[in-house]
Amino acid sequence: MSWHARRDNRKIHRWGAIIIALPFLIVLITGLFLQVKKEFAWIQPPTQEGISTDLEITFDEILSISSTIDKAGITKWSDIDRLDVRPDKGVVKVRGVNNWEIQIDTKTGDVLQVEFRRSGIIEALHDGSWFHDSAKLWIFLPSGIIVTILWITGIYMFFIPYLQKRKNRRRMDELKSKHE
Repeated sequence: MSWHARRDNRKIHRWGAIIIALPFLIVLITGLFLQVKKEFAWIQPPTQEGISTDLEITFDEILSISSTIDKAGITKWSDIDRLDVRPDKGVVKVRGVNNWEIQIDTKTGDVLQVEFRRSGIIEALHDGSWFHDSAKLWIFLPSGIIVTILWITGIYMFFIPYLQKRKNRRRMDELKSKHE
């Protein structure tokens, strides 16, 4: 490979790293938090267990029970981001749009736990949607593409010296064999 191509490869690598530095740092740090989210209750509250695996409460009861928790701020279905039903644990998790999570026993309707859940915020930071819906597509996606290019150019720059040494060794062997 010519000297110019290697220089251009290094320039691409250097400028690409500068362009994606902040978005990539955000993805790295939030990714680390997401890897350990079940290990730290501060990120994601642990799942409690109900007394039975039977689902005996209705959706209306889930909404009614959830609306009794003031800090969750749930009064109607649009205040709920999602329901996570865990039949094997006998619990339904009600996650409000404000990231408060209520865990309810699926048999008795007892509230097992009420905690703030940060994993959703961390996920939104991770994919860029926390900043703006367009940031996901126009900043974080291109950053991912640039990281892929950096990985390719980095691997290439790593192996070039080894490939060059092998090429030079072959040339030297050919020259030796011609002179013998």
